[in-house]
Amino acid sequence: MKLPERHRKILEILKSNGNIAVNELSEMLKVSSVTIRKDLGILEDQQLLFRSHGGALPLEPYIANRHIQEKIKVFPEEKKRIGAKATELLIPGDAIIIGSGTTVQAFAQCINPKSSLTVVTSAMNVATALVHHPQIEIFQLGGFVRHTSNSVVGNYAESILTNFSCSKLFLGVDGIDLRYGFSTTNAMEAQINRAMLKAAQETIILADSSKFGRRGFGKICDLGSVSQIITDTGVSHKTIQELEKHGILVTTV
Repeated sequence: MKLPERHRKILEILKSNGNIAVNELSEMLKVSSVTIRKDLGILEDQQLLFRSHGGALPLEPYIANRHIQEKIKVFPEEKKRIGAKATELLIPGDAIIIGSGTTVQAFAQCINPKSSLTVVTSAMNVATALVHHPQIEIFQLGGFVRHTSNSVVGNYAESILTNFSCSKLFLGVDGIDLRYGFSTTNAMEAQINRAMLKAAQETIILADSSKFGRRGFGKICDLGSVSQIITDTGVSHKTIQELEKHGILVTTV
């Protein structure tokens, strides 16, 4: 296999798998691991992939913090479908926690309860989306307000969460990485998310496919801490299989 053809094949494999190890590429393309590492170096210099420890990713995994008004324009239809699907998990009399982010905001906008529902949230836009429903009792957490996310963070909000026990946590994230786990761009946001995990019996991640293979600065938890992910059909089959190996139910809409 000539060099251009091998490089084209590497990029095709990355597109299909989301990430790949050097030894796997070596076996698939019938060349040495030294050759593969050289290939990855050339492709990274051309900004066609990002090298990770022992392998490669199709793009730079670390993401920068963006304002909510910018994020809300990304995959809006997918977020609506994800939010609508998540409402099917609600049961009468449920007490749930909703984190921050544009996908969980879409979830809140889809909620139309036929009976009582209690919602604890750190996100002011989530509370605003739900406040017109008389059946919903809303507990808005207090603390320092992050302007980029319209949500609160800090020790005060975290301490309040220790007084609650909820059935489910619906959480938005900035990154889902098979090795690193779930993350967000802000360390304080990650910290309050970890407090939410402790206050809920199960955690459901709501995230569009652009979040996969990405990492934020603040790690929230490992893969094993989450029971379910609801996402769109842009996630590769291999990534879904890997998540299912960790006991995560993945639903695509």
